[in-house]
Formats: sequence, C-alpha cells, structure tokens
Amino acid sequence: MVSAKHNELMCRVENGAPQGVAMSRSWIPAVTVHEIDNPQRAPVRVELLGRSFVAFRDGRGEIGFLDEHCPHRGASLALGRLDDCGITCIYHGWKMAADGEILDTPNILGDDVKKRMRARAYPTRVAGGVVWAYIGDADEAPEFPRFSWFDLDDDHVLANRHIVDCNFVQVQESLVDTTHLGFLHSNGMRATGESDLDYAKKVGAMGIDLAPRLEVEDTEYGFRYVALRKDGKGGFDARVTTYVAPFTILNANGDIGLFVVPMSDTRTSFIHVFWDRTRKINVEPLRSQQLRFVGLDTKEQDDFGISPSAADRPNKPSPANNFLQDRVAMRDGRSFSGLPGLIPEDCAVLVSSGAIRDRSREIITGADVGIAALYRSLLKRARSGLEPETARPADYLHLTGYTRTISATEQWRNN
Repeated sequence: MVSAKHNELMCRVENGAPQGVAMSRSWIPAVTVHEIDNPQRAPVRVELLGRSFVAFRDGRGEIGFLDEHCPHRGASLALGRLDDCGITCIYHGWKMAADGEILDTPNILGDDVKKRMRARAYPTRVAGGVVWAYIGDADEAPEFPRFSWFDLDDDHVLANRHIVDCNFVQVQESLVDTTHLGFLHSNGMRATGESDLDYAKKVGAMGIDLAPRLEVEDTEYGFRYVALRKDGKGGFDARVTTYVAPFTILNANGDIGLFVVPMSDTRTSFIHVFWDRTRKINVEPLRSQQLRFVGLDTKEQDDFGISPSAADRPNKPSPANNFLQDRVAMRDGRSFSGLPGLIPEDCAVLVSSGAIRDRSREIITGADVGIAALYRSLLKRARSGLEPETARPADYLHLTGYTRTISATEQWRNN
C-alpha cells in the first residue's frame, strides 16, 4: 500500500514536481528514428514531462529538438515546413536551424533579432533506433548512457512506440509483474508454440507455471527481479528482469529494451526496442512478424487507438466503451481477455485502473515483490533529488535481462 501523499510524489511529473525534475536530469528516450524519418517529411510533436517539443530531421540529416512553439508568436512548429537547413514556421516564415539559430525573419525590416535571439534547442543523440533528448539544465547533463545493442546496425534493431493513457508508474508496474502473463496473456502464451520467432520461444514456458517463486535484488541503478519456475528436472528456469531507473526495463528475454517515459501526469510514451545480433529483425518480413506477434503492427495500434497518430482519435477503445471487449469470444472460450493481442491487453487493464491509480487500498502480496521494489526506487529518487543516472554509463553495457536454467541449489544472483 502507498499513501496518497507518497503516490503523488511518485507519480506526478508536471510543473516542477520532484519526480519530473529528477527525470529531466536524465537523457530521455523521446521518439523513434522511424517516426522522425516519416514519408511525409513532417516534424513530430513530442510531449515529455508535461512539456511540448518538436522533433525533426532537416535536409542535411541534422536532427532538431526544439520547444514546440515558435519563439516569435507561439505557433506550433509541428505545423512547420522542413527544408535543407531547418524548420520554417508557417505563421510568419521564421526559419530555425536544428541548433536553434534563427536563420530568417522575412516579415521584419531592419531588425537584428536573428543576432540577438535563438529558438530554444535541446541536445540529442541517436542510438538503438531511438532519438534521445536532454531537456534539463545544461550544467547538470550526465554522460550519455550506452546499452549493449547500441553497436548494432539499423537492420538488426527494431524500435516502436505507442501511447498509453495513464500514469507512467502503472506501465512500469506491468513490466515487473511476471504473474499476470499466464492469465491476461494466456491466449498469446498458447500461440507461442505456433511461432518461429525467438521472442515467442522464450516466453512460451511462462504460461505453464502460474505461481513462480519471486525474488528481488536492489542495486545502485534500480533493481533486478527474478521469476523462478520449475523446469521439471529438479531445477528452475530463472527469468531475470533488470530495472534501470528511471525509464528502462531490460526484459528477461535478453534481447528487448523497454523505455517507459511520462509524457504528462496521465499519459505515457512506451518504446519497445527489439534487437537480434544475427538476423535482420528490422527488415521485412521479420519486422512485421515481430510487431504483429506482440500486438504492435500498424493496423492493430491504429485500431486500438494507441499509435501516436491515433491516440487522440474519438471513439477509440476506452473505459467508456469497455475497450470494445469481445464478450462472445470470452464466452465461447476463444479468448480469455476478449481483447486483441498482448499490448492492447496491457493497455486496457492499465488504463482501466484510472489515470493515476489509487494505491492506498491495494493489496501487495508475495506475487508483487517487483512492484514493491519499483515503488522504493521511484520514491527514493523523488525524495532525494538524486540524478537518476546513478550507474556509470559504461556499466550499462553489461546490464541485461536474461533467462537461464539453474540447479535447485544455485543462486541466480551469481549469474
């Protein structure tokens, strides 16, 4: 149970809230490269911690990350035109470079505003299929983190983003809660036997043992969380998930990075990054197969209203229409949840518990040790104001989630 006061401290990120201030000191996975390089060559509106930005790639290949609103009269630069050297506001034709330099003010005669003023721009890095941004105070910027898959070619890294209409803590909770998989995702677990995807093979056993033994280890960067399932041979299948505060979950499959970033107090950006060192997972047909299996293909995201382009669509699946749940399929035994795919299932249950879930009445049990560890980690950072990036960037290269078979006497912490 978390008191109402501590719940606010843990969850709120807007308007100078301690959690938001702490998060702003980190490099934030803001948007996927795939979104920036869209066929329309359109800038992308990005919301982080209750603040609005615009991201774009100009004709020279430079990525810009600016405050959304033009420094002249506040029109949205998400409506802007892109050209070889920057972005042009369609209101009065002011042009800004990726670094914030004001290049042109064609509606002004005899004014040196271009020399005196700049648009507010923020540092970016491109790594692992994601555009990362730093939006905090410049003198507090940490070193850029490095994860193990950052050295792979683009063809071997698949990044995808969707939007969940609830607070970020609810989304992170679901990723350190292994026991829900055998219930909510039971249809998906059964389908793993029909798929040749590595992801499907690795998660298939999770539907067999519905009450694994769970343990947690707090670390300087967050925590590690293990689910120990009997392997039928006297040992255990140990699935270890690594949480790197404040945004990152390294999935126990060992080849998935998950980034959960608050857009606001009540909306969350969720980036999946899949990688494969041997197969070109970002090239068709593997790209579509992977996304389809987890419920992240374009059509399913659009239909369920979780893609960035469909998140504000009226009449999308929501609590008001019970997420268009198929009760007939549930009654007939064709579906446990009545919902389409793993990601829509997660989104529905997370949003259904409220925009910011009331934790003052929840019952935390032995099945929720990962949840309790998450609360400790997030509250610690919000209370102390410590920079969330507490591990040295080089350390991230060695952080991973993994699944291994261990004997009955072997300690998972030693792996």
